[in-house]
Amino acid sequence: MQTDSIDEKREGSEEFSGPKIYTVSELTSEIKSLLEESFDFVWIEGEISNFRSPLSGHYYMVLKDDQAQIRAVMFKPQIRYLRFIPEDGMRVIARGRIGVYAPRGEYQVILDYLEPLGVGALALAFEQLKKRLASEGIFDAEQKRPLPFLPQKVAVITSPTGAAIRDFLKVIARRFANLEIIIIPTRVQGEEATAEIVEALELANKFLDVDVIVITRGGGSLEDLWAFNKEELAYAIRRSSVPVVSAVGHEIDTTICDLAADLRAPTPSAAAEMLVKEKESLVQGLNGLVQRMTIQVESTLDHWKARLEELCDRLRDPRRAITEQWIKLDELTWRLTKGARWTLEGHQGRLEFATRALVHHCPTRRIEIWGSRLDRLVQAIVHRVMNILGEKRAHLAAIGNRVVDLSPLSILERGYSITVKLPSAEIIRSYEEVGVGERVRVVLAKGSLTCQVEGASQEQFPGGNGSSG
Repeated sequence: MQTDSIDEKREGSEEFSGPKIYTVSELTSEIKSLLEESFDFVWIEGEISNFRSPLSGHYYMVLKDDQAQIRAVMFKPQIRYLRFIPEDGMRVIARGRIGVYAPRGEYQVILDYLEPLGVGALALAFEQLKKRLASEGIFDAEQKRPLPFLPQKVAVITSPTGAAIRDFLKVIARRFANLEIIIIPTRVQGEEATAEIVEALELANKFLDVDVIVITRGGGSLEDLWAFNKEELAYAIRRSSVPVVSAVGHEIDTTICDLAADLRAPTPSAAAEMLVKEKESLVQGLNGLVQRMTIQVESTLDHWKARLEELCDRLRDPRRAITEQWIKLDELTWRLTKGARWTLEGHQGRLEFATRALVHHCPTRRIEIWGSRLDRLVQAIVHRVMNILGEKRAHLAAIGNRVVDLSPLSILERGYSITVKLPSAEIIRSYEEVGVGERVRVVLAKGSLTCQVEGASQEQFPGGNGSSG
C-alpha cells in the first residue's frame, strides 16, 4: 500500500519530495564507486581458506581472521610473479584494491601482491618445490650415477668471467694439468639463466663427448641463486646421460640443483678436487703398487724354488719303479687271461644246453599243424561267403523284378496312358480339370498323341480306374 501511495504521489505531483528510490544496479554502482574511491590500494593480513585455481589459471580464495572474512582473487598476469603456491591455512600479507562484482553483489579484494607471513616467499617456494620433486623421486639415491675414476674430458657450465671457474681451473691445473676442460658459458643469475643452463646441459649430452658435467657458480643470496632452484633444471639433470656434479654457492647453500645432481660439491674448488686426484699421489700410488707386486712375485718365486728343490730330493731312480710296474703288469695279465678262460668255458656250456633244448622244442612241426588248420578255416570261410553271395543275388533279383513291375513304363505296356494338359503339361486326374476344346497330350507306351477335347463326362473306362482323354 505504501508503494502504491508513493507511485500515486509521484505521478500526481511534481513537488513530491519523498525518499529516493534506487534500482539494484544504481545502488550497486554507487556502492562500487564509494568503496573503490575510499579504498584504492589496501594491505591486508589474514589466513587463506577455500583456495582454488580453475582452468582459467586465476587464484580464488578467502582471507579470514577470528571474526571476519573477505573474498579475494588474483588474476593470471599477477600470478606469474609469485614464487610460491598459496595453500589453505597459510597466513599471508596481501596488497590489492577493493572491487565489487555487480552480478552477485559481492565485494572482494583484487590482489596484485601476496607474501607468506613469517617466511620469505622464495624460501617457501623452495620448500614447496623441494617437497614435490622429492615425492616424484628426483632426489632418490638409486638414480644417482657414479663418477668415473679419472675423467678425461669435463664440461663446465658456468659464467666464464666468474670467480668460480677461476678457482676450478686453478685446482685442476695443480692436480692434473692434462685434463681437458670445455667451458660452456651461461648466465648464472637472472630470469633467463635457468633456460641457458638447461640448454647447455642438452648441448653437452648431444654434441660433446664428455665424461662429467659440472654446474657451478660462486656464493650469493637466495635471490642470486634462484636460477638453480627451478624444476626444469632438476628434470634436465635427471635426463642427462652424463653424470652431473653441482657446485653452487658456498657450503651452507643448498639448491634444487645440488639435490638433483649425481654429486654435490660444497664449492667449485671442492668439485675439482672430487673429480681428479693429485697426479703426484696417483704416481706414488702406482709406484707403491709396482713395488708391492715385485715383492710378491719374488716371494712366490722363492717359495716355488724351495718346493722344487724339496721334490728333487725326494725323487727316486725311475728305472726301479718301472721294473716293479712291469712285474705287476705281468701278474695282472696272467690273472686276466685265467679269468677270461673260465668265463668263456662257462658260457660255452650254457650255449650247448640251450642248443639241445631248442632242437628238442623245434617249432617246425607246430607250424605245419597250424598251417593245416589255417587251410581248413580258409576253405570254410570261402564256402560260407559264396553261400551268402548267392542268397543276396537272388534277393536282389527279386527286388529288381518288383521294381520293374511297379515302373510306370510297365503300366503303360499293359494298355494304360498318361494325359497332360497343354501347354502347361499338368497331369489330368479328373474330367473336371479339362474343358471342351482344350488341347491335351496322351502319353502311350510307345509315343504320344496330341488331341483336342470334344467332350467330358463322369463315366469311367470300362474295367477299372484309368485315365482317359
